[in-house]
Amino acid sequence: MSNVEFLTRGLESLWDDAAARGMTEPELLKYRSNLLGSDLRVTNYGGGNTSAKLTETDPLSGEEVEVLWVKGSGGDLGSIGLDGFSTLYLNKLHSLMHLYRGIEHEDEMVGYLPHCTFNLNPRAASIDTPLHSFIPHKHVDHMHPDSVIAIACTSRSQELTDEIFGGRLGWLPWQRPGFDLGVKLGELAKERPDLEGVILSGHGLFTWGDTSKSCYLKTIEIINTASEWLHRNNNSVAFGGVRYGRSLDKSVREQVAARLMPAIRGRITGDQMKVGHFNDSAEVLEFVNSQRLEELAALGTSCPDHFLRTKIRPLVIGFDPAAGRVDKEIDRILTEIDNALDAYRSDYAAYYERCKRANSPAMRDPNAVVYLIPGVGMITFAKDKATARIAGEFYVNAINVMRDADGVDTYVGLDEQEAFDIEYWLLEEAKLQRMPKPKSMAGHIALVTGGAGGIGSATAERLLREGACVMLADIEGDSLKAKIEQFSERFSADVVKSILCDVTKEASVADALAATSVAFGGLDVLVSNAGIASSAPLEETGLDVWQRNMDILSTGYFLMARESFKVMKAQDIGGSIVFVASKNALVASANASAYCTAKASEVQLARCIALEGAPHGIRCNTVNPDAVLRGSKIWTGTWRKERADAYNMSEDELEEHYRQRSMLKRNVFPEDIAEAIYFFASAISSKSTGNIINVDAGHAPSFTR
Repeated sequence: MSNVEFLTRGLESLWDDAAARGMTEPELLKYRSNLLGSDLRVTNYGGGNTSAKLTETDPLSGEEVEVLWVKGSGGDLGSIGLDGFSTLYLNKLHSLMHLYRGIEHEDEMVGYLPHCTFNLNPRAASIDTPLHSFIPHKHVDHMHPDSVIAIACTSRSQELTDEIFGGRLGWLPWQRPGFDLGVKLGELAKERPDLEGVILSGHGLFTWGDTSKSCYLKTIEIINTASEWLHRNNNSVAFGGVRYGRSLDKSVREQVAARLMPAIRGRITGDQMKVGHFNDSAEVLEFVNSQRLEELAALGTSCPDHFLRTKIRPLVIGFDPAAGRVDKEIDRILTEIDNALDAYRSDYAAYYERCKRANSPAMRDPNAVVYLIPGVGMITFAKDKATARIAGEFYVNAINVMRDADGVDTYVGLDEQEAFDIEYWLLEEAKLQRMPKPKSMAGHIALVTGGAGGIGSATAERLLREGACVMLADIEGDSLKAKIEQFSERFSADVVKSILCDVTKEASVADALAATSVAFGGLDVLVSNAGIASSAPLEETGLDVWQRNMDILSTGYFLMARESFKVMKAQDIGGSIVFVASKNALVASANASAYCTAKASEVQLARCIALEGAPHGIRCNTVNPDAVLRGSKIWTGTWRKERADAYNMSEDELEEHYRQRSMLKRNVFPEDIAEAIYFFASAISSKSTGNIINVDAGHAPSFTR
């Protein structure tokens, strides 16, 4: 038996009668769906669907009619609301039978589904709608549990279904979801009224019941029955046994990922920027360290939901965790990675040519989604972080299926032509064409230092709103934690991460860059914003104050830029470095010699980086704020009092003083600085480097010359 406990053992019912009491039938369907979708052992993210055939009042005739409530196109069962369900007249769905011209005209049936819509529901019906409409049971669940798919993906799938369930479940051979499969499901359910569900070969599970609760309990019970049978009967050594006796330590695994992910990301980024996800879970490590890794990986996945997320097959990176010095092994892989990627792309192109049909869409991105590394783990790349993470989760599902299918019989992957017909399905292509245009920074990765402060957090928010992934770095842990919680709630935990970082320490800076690469796959934008401020007459400026300003505002910017530059060069897809300096970088202020000098050094450093970065497409520009009092952390300490004293006024008068001093008579806020940073970070300024933007509401002495 595998040393990784099978994930679907011992599911417990989560149904709470007290919580369900008083719910309407649609609310019970939602409740059931949320319970099922909350556990990846039951179904994967976005996968599976549920339905209920309910009696409703027709808004036109006032008569009672049967309406199919079924999960609509897109969405996820775990979070679906009532507005996530399509509602369709059941009699109209059944009447489509006389329009059906046969399996060769399968796709045209999707165009008829909107004509069956009940009560003008705007939620589009999914391709799986017919799979529910013809089953003569009130409540139906269609799930993708690993335990059942493991049985469905064996060479003796039908025999094992009969053996395990003793005739309680029917069985149908593999067929692409659609109208014809819905008809066959309905016919089988009518012919065999004793059945409690159906296993679809290579695909998943259908179960049904008279109530939402009984349907839910049946689904859980069937999954547990499959899981328990596998646990008793899978006595094989997982994946042919162990090839590499132990994985590398976690810190070393992340070290490998931190170097490989930017290199791979840069080589597979074309018109669409990509974000990475690293997974070194026990299931993944068992698979990548196994004797049969290459053999099983080449078979690909079976369940269509798995396949659509993970592509025809993964790419196995020939890393040897037993080679000795890890850094030398990484260097070797980096010299060979181009050949491996080229070979995968050539293989994918050949697959496309073998399987394409006369009306197939043009070949899409030929790069792998899933990368398997012995001793290290799995990397996945996609257009955004959530999609990359979910692709990894789907491949973990596939690993679980392969382990147990091969443990009790022979694992069978999806037929190549069937796989192609799903990947290049015209209905899927139409769905892709309807996708909204990506936001301006979709797929981009940013690191913001001083991320918990006013300007840093405003910048992070601006970049997150435009679709970027952001790593917030700061030295203040409590403030950082508060910001991450806030942004995670607003934008999702997928797209924003944090790390404690002291920009004056080489090791801390290197750790921040490595963490960014492991979290997201690389780096496109560095916003160097960490800062302090101090004020004192020259003769009262101690060496410790001078050095602290230089350490943070000059050395800190150098260290962060140097390490970011390395990652950007490794990717070889350009990048943008933005320094947040100050008006004081251009115009001196009395009683601030340490601060002004350090800020001036930032501007000169930015110019040097612009010169060195240009041949690599790496831009470096500077934003100079002035008098950003509200929300800025440097104004919460002694700096505010020191500046007020310098101008011989109270602290409360300071903001109005700066507003009146400006040419435009306007205050400057963190959001104003963030807008300038976004300009330099984004493609809007793709032809600008070595430049300065002053955001100071107008200060003539600071005009750049």
